Formats: sequence, structure tokens, C-alpha cells
Amino acid sequence: MPDHSQFIIDRTYPGRWTITLSNPPINMFLPTTIVELGALMTELEADPSVKVAVFQSANPDFFIAHLDVAKAVEQPEVLSLWRDFVLRLSSTQVVSIAKIRGRTRGIGNEFVLACDMRFASRQNAVFGNPEVGVGLIPGGGALEWLPRMVGRSRALEFVLSADDFDADIAERYGWVNRTLDDKDLDSFVDALARRLASFDGKTLATAKAQINRFGRPTAAELQSSNDMIFPMLAWPDAQARRTKLRGIGYGIRSDFELNFGRYLTEFGRADDDNKDTQAA
Repeated sequence: MPDHSQFIIDRTYPGRWTITLSNPPINMFLPTTIVELGALMTELEADPSVKVAVFQSANPDFFIAHLDVAKAVEQPEVLSLWRDFVLRLSSTQVVSIAKIRGRTRGIGNEFVLACDMRFASRQNAVFGNPEVGVGLIPGGGALEWLPRMVGRSRALEFVLSADDFDADIAERYGWVNRTLDDKDLDSFVDALARRLASFDGKTLATAKAQINRFGRPTAAELQSSNDMIFPMLAWPDAQARRTKLRGIGYGIRSDFELNFGRYLTEFGRADDDNKDTQAA
């Protein structure tokens, strides 16, 4: 059995797995996280008894913080592995449910978008794709999933503002299936998972495959955004904005990571920075 060092897999209940991400201090997504998810998918696909997989976080403040871009640059092939994982997760016969508490940003948001269903804590879930605020675009699927789920205008609001959005807005816009009071989230998802696991797996898989004909991105669409990320890191705006991430708590438990969206406006406009430099 592969060693999933960042994932705790509970196989206690017949027909369902509960998969807990634990990568302290803030559940950063690393290249190794993506590799481990690929191995986990291989296990899921190889076990015909699994009908439902529930993904959750061991950290109530961070479901998934975001991708560690610096480490990803050292292993650029991981973006292709991520695209493959997203396609496998959304097409597998296993029904995937994201049970969300805490910050869910960047690739974390793209992870839950690829799940079949999303349920969030009303009091303790935050969503965002902050990439535009650091001079990039979301490259892991947000540009493909969000317009299908919430419509063009709302997708533009989410992506271009690069802001944080609370669970109530996510529910209202269709980003998540529904929100629940934090005290009710576990019992609701558990009851749903038990209900699904009581049904015939082949029937569940067939219904999912038919629904997948509508609203699921293609490999080519996902790859088109994927291919833009590393070249954009060389753009002057991206370099200027990413420089401002240093020394303010990036990648660790900090006020910055807790309130990522709020900080982005403090970075200032890159063209203003260039004018100030030229004037000096």
C-alpha cells in the first residue's frame, strides 16, 4: 500500500473512504501533494468496492492554502500531473465530496471544484483564486470550472477581483452545493455519504457519467490555462508582485495567509510602481 504522508485514509465504513489532508502548518499544496494524489487515485480506481470518497482537512482554518509556486517551478511537470488528477477525479466511478472548513484558495479551490459535490461550513469556509493579484492567472482549472458552475459574470468577479469570498456568497452563486452551520456539517455529509454508499455502484457511476456530458472541462481546455502559468512568472508584473510576498508571512500561519485577499490591494499597481521608479 503506498505511503500517503500528507493524507490520512479512513476505510472503516463499507463503500466509502474519508480522506483527510494534513500538511501543517496551513495545508500548502506541494509537488509531492500532487504526486500523492495521483497514487491515491490509482488506489481508488483499483478498488471496485469504493462508491464514495469524502475529502476533508485536518486543519479547521485551512482546507488548502494554495500551491507553493516556488517549489512547483522546480518541478514543472507537476502541472500536467495535476491536470491528469483533475480529469481522473471528475470521471472516476467514485462519487467525490468535499467537506470544507477553512481557507480554500488557488489550487485548493480548483481541487474542490473538481469534486462532484461541495459542502461548506457557513461560519468557517473562505474561497478565493488570488492569482491575478500576484500577476498570474488560475492555471489549475478555475477558469474552466467556474464559468460552467456560476456563469461568466460571476466567474469574472471571482477571478479578476482575486478576493476572498465567504461561504454564503459561494452558496448563493452556485460555487458550492450548500452551506451548513459548522455543527451540522459533519453529520450532513456523513448521512449523504452513507446514503450514496447504500446504492448500487454501477448505477451511481452510470448516472455520473451521463451528467458529465454537461459542464465538465476537456483535457485541452485545462491544458490551455495550465500552459500559461510558468511563462507568466517571467512577466514584470508577476515578478514585482511576487517580490512583495516575501517577508509578510507567505506559506506559514500568519495574518497574511488568513486574509490573503485583503492584502492584495496593498501591493499597489505595477504600472504605478514603474512610474515611481522612472520618476526617481
